[in-house]
Amino acid sequence: MKPTRRDYCQFILSSQINYTQTYFADHHPHFSHDAINRYLQDDNVTPEELWNSVKDVIEYDDDACLIFDDSVLDKNHAHKIDLVRLQYSGNAHRLIKGIGLVNCLYVNLRTGRYWVIDWRVYAPDEDHKTKLAHAKEMFDNAIHSKKLRFRTVLMDSWYATKELMKHLHASAKLFYCPLKSNRKVDDSGGEEPYKAVSELQWTSEQAAHGKLVKVHGFPGDFKLKLFRVAVENSRTEWIVTNDFSQDSTDGTREMCAVRWKIEQYHREVKQALGIEKCQCRSARAQRNHIGCAMLVWVHLSDLARKLKKNICRIKKEMLSSYMKQELKNPSVRMAHV
Repeated sequence: MKPTRRDYCQFILSSQINYTQTYFADHHPHFSHDAINRYLQDDNVTPEELWNSVKDVIEYDDDACLIFDDSVLDKNHAHKIDLVRLQYSGNAHRLIKGIGLVNCLYVNLRTGRYWVIDWRVYAPDEDHKTKLAHAKEMFDNAIHSKKLRFRTVLMDSWYATKELMKHLHASAKLFYCPLKSNRKVDDSGGEEPYKAVSELQWTSEQAAHGKLVKVHGFPGDFKLKLFRVAVENSRTEWIVTNDFSQDSTDGTREMCAVRWKIEQYHREVKQALGIEKCQCRSARAQRNHIGCAMLVWVHLSDLARKLKKNICRIKKEMLSSYMKQELKNPSVRMAHV
């Protein structure tokens, strides 16, 4: 007897500490390890499946935003797993072996709610696509296929390239993204050489309201508005945007703070749903595990909203029910002491 996609998703939802096929088989009365492996090899959980599961629960809004960011699923102790490659992990702050994911979130700024709507595995050996190519593909898909209503795109500094920013601008969408501190810009109108963005001088007026700059390598008439934004831990971010109506550094900080919602999503699928814990070797099995974890996130996210809780709390309360049952009727009783 082979499990269905629903069976496998139920396993991800129910498990607290282990997300391997062996653990699933050891705790299910009907499914063997081989049967579970056959399911993971035979199914095809695509990004389209995710979209079909989430499109009817999204709260659409014309002023919504898309967030693009990538995450690395840690496989540093794995051996001979397809899709695993050495790459930089922002979480570990170093190069690790892992599977790269590029994710896209839809955020309703009025309600603060967000939904994962698309994802891609970073596998350049298979499809020869960069992370930037995946982001552009998902952006175009959001407009032309999904017909999504949104106004703004938020990205990390990794995506602040000339090609992508020009593409977003040509598509009549606003964007906000940080520049790396050594990115060359000109705020003098061509009177001075380009300099690193961290070396720019700021008047009090510019510090409060931003200033126009030309980023090195961009066409002569393509200027952006630059803001120097102080963030947590005494860090500074240099944010560029094509939103020329934005006249406030504080407003820019608030807009960019929305970007942290995708970090919250990454934390939930890793800590509560074991998205990086699959030990299967094949690319198909890894992709299906990833896709199923995202489907479970969609379900739990909607449930959490209705219960006015968060995903991690719902998972912990499942353990609470177990603890109450064990104390009431222990499966292993303490000897007399």
